[in-house]
Amino acid sequence: MRPGGDGHDASADRVAGTFAVLADPTRSRILHALTLAEELCVCDLALLLGISQSALSHQLRLLRDRRVVARTKRGRVVYYRLADAHVRHVFSDGLRHSGEEVAVSDAGAA
Repeated sequence: MRPGGDGHDASADRVAGTFAVLADPTRSRILHALTLAEELCVCDLALLLGISQSALSHQLRLLRDRRVVARTKRGRVVYYRLADAHVRHVFSDGLRHSGEEVAVSDAGAA
């Protein structure tokens, strides 16, 4: 696949879609919670984030559609976890990057 080709365009669209779904603060809070626990059930995640289970389910569906989270159902309870190590690394790197201070000399370079 070469830059500018059809395959590159499709990959770029998938990457952009993944970052777009991560750009929402509520979804970022969901991912942050899931980085701190191996998995969480919907009821605990909703309680932890202070949002309704209905609102949470909507956000989780968007994350699941982009393969950012995965779910397991045990009986009537649904548990969510990060889809894989790549998601954990992307989120952790983003969290670290957002906490970095911008050097004065770098602030004008952007």
